[in-house]
Amino acid sequence: MTRRIKKLLIANRGEIACRVIGTCRQMGIKTVAVYSAVDAHALHVKMADEAVFIGPAPAAESYLVAEKILDAAQRTGADAVHPGYGFLSENPAFAEACANAGITFVGPSADSMRAMALKGAAKKLMEDAGVPVVPGYHGADQSVETLTAEAEKIGYPVLIKAVAGGGGKGMRMVFDAKDLPAAIEAAAREGQNSFGNPELLIEKYIQKPRHIEVQVFGDSDGHAVHLLERDCSLQRRHQKVVEEAPAPGMSTDMRRAMGTAAVKAAEAIGYQGAGTVEFIVDVANGLDGAPFYFMEMNTRLQVEHPVTEMITGQDLVEWQIRVAEGQSLPLSQDEIEVLADGHAVEVRLYAEDPFNNFAPSIGRISLFDPFADTGPTGRIDAGVQAGDEVSIHYDPMIGKLIAWGEDRDRAIDALADLVSNTPVAGLTTNRDFLLRALTHPEFRAGDVHTGFIEAHEETLLAKPVTSATDYARAAVAIIAARDVRPHDSDPWSVSDNFRLNLPSSEQLWFDGDDGEVVTAHVSLNGQTIAVTVGDTALNAKCAHLVDGILTYGENGLRKRLFAEISPSLVTLVSHDNTLTLQRHARDGGADDEADGPGTIVAPMPGKILDVKVQDGAPVERGQPLLVMEAMKMEQTINAPRDGIVSGLNLKAGDQVADGAILLTINDE
Repeated sequence: MTRRIKKLLIANRGEIACRVIGTCRQMGIKTVAVYSAVDAHALHVKMADEAVFIGPAPAAESYLVAEKILDAAQRTGADAVHPGYGFLSENPAFAEACANAGITFVGPSADSMRAMALKGAAKKLMEDAGVPVVPGYHGADQSVETLTAEAEKIGYPVLIKAVAGGGGKGMRMVFDAKDLPAAIEAAAREGQNSFGNPELLIEKYIQKPRHIEVQVFGDSDGHAVHLLERDCSLQRRHQKVVEEAPAPGMSTDMRRAMGTAAVKAAEAIGYQGAGTVEFIVDVANGLDGAPFYFMEMNTRLQVEHPVTEMITGQDLVEWQIRVAEGQSLPLSQDEIEVLADGHAVEVRLYAEDPFNNFAPSIGRISLFDPFADTGPTGRIDAGVQAGDEVSIHYDPMIGKLIAWGEDRDRAIDALADLVSNTPVAGLTTNRDFLLRALTHPEFRAGDVHTGFIEAHEETLLAKPVTSATDYARAAVAIIAARDVRPHDSDPWSVSDNFRLNLPSSEQLWFDGDDGEVVTAHVSLNGQTIAVTVGDTALNAKCAHLVDGILTYGENGLRKRLFAEISPSLVTLVSHDNTLTLQRHARDGGADDEADGPGTIVAPMPGKILDVKVQDGAPVERGQPLLVMEAMKMEQTINAPRDGIVSGLNLKAGDQVADGAILLTINDE
């Protein structure tokens, strides 16, 4: 029995909400957005036909409150709810509440969610269905003694996982028995804080794994198919950075075996809608014929679904809606395999600093255009645009950049070109890191695994060194921003350090990488800005800064950069580099040390999860002091040196601002 959806409420925010709205427009379905206090002017709110305010910024008080979502649906007459991914997408109670309210839930049944919600139970179910699983322990006894004994049976290294976890939360690698108790404590705490469930499982840690997942779909007629696989091996902190389809180097026989296992997993729970069966593949001896094991099933659409859409030509959100309406799957397995064509690669553009342990960044986006022309082979999926804020309350992903090519090399080339032509400014992002990853020779060769970033951190994560030419270009941008060339005949209409019969000149200062002040000597003579930094000279001809775009001539070549100038910062974005320089005040104030030695400040705004020491206690260098969480990431703050703790008055649950003084370590 089919039931046509006429108005759909999206119970999520950001990129996925915009993505669903786009498909609904094509299908003639009206849309309703929900938004929190900080999202009133968000892109998904602007795109939807209607929008309903649902509460304060914290997700637990807005996007995660099922009653508010259902009330918004009933008030607007929405006859269906799409949960997006995250938040309520894998919450069986929410799916049941929708059904009880007579609202179609665009997703699997509550029973299917429950079957796959807890990793331990899901592994047992897969074992019974004949799907290979990783050796491990997923029993009910959660005592430290039992978990320790089971880890010894499995053999180190082991991987500890929160049974209700996902996205790397509640996960710890343990290589030595002495580190197990602390890892168990941290993983259980993170599982409780993130998912409301502290239970853990332990499994064999595969030291050179690839993360390959299979997109599955089922309908109410009992049919299930797969839409090939995606390789999501390039990760940081167990969270995906680069995804591609199909998996590089996979043989036809292995693809068929993995696809069959995934469909078997879906059929074992009578699955309906979009789902992803995730496998870990041991590639210590290469991919061909490598053993693969079931990890988990995500009972929702995945963030990386666009690469599957690019190689199959199918809209998976449309498939979700049609299945939810009671329609049969649009294509058979044979038809899908005939349609599959080419290769697609996706990267996640985050507000974070890869060169500072991937610390999240917050602030206003001054440059980013999700609607830019990407050509026929590119795509940008985003929920923000220039002028929007990235806040502490939600995931710091700015958007996803996706490209298709006839083969893998062409797809990577197309994506690298798309990233190069997508400047972002206003806050720190991983854009330059993504370019490094896409152009790395081993990635290009298809030698990817989940430890890829750590294995190549010297080239991928080496902090960029600011050159003298970089400082000179920043000086050119500052001068061009003033537009000192007179527009009329009045010589007193501008203040440009004019000197009779001599070029105007001045000095500009920047904070250098090593803490030293860098001086740029600038002279302006007609249409030429001459800058000298140390022994480096740069002559910029006909420099103009219009609408944030700096153009000038350099060594006979025309340069074009995005430039953002403020009294304290200069940001320049080129095709392969993002440069942010701190301007130095002439009074030397920027040299002052605001906090004395041993002062520990919050690296970002967040919440204190655990306090490991007491005020007045002696500590040693490297000893854990505090555990804090911000933007879905847990971070342990360690002592930078030996000393005595003072000024500590924090407790678990306290919120701290960015840069707030947490404690001080004084000399003994």
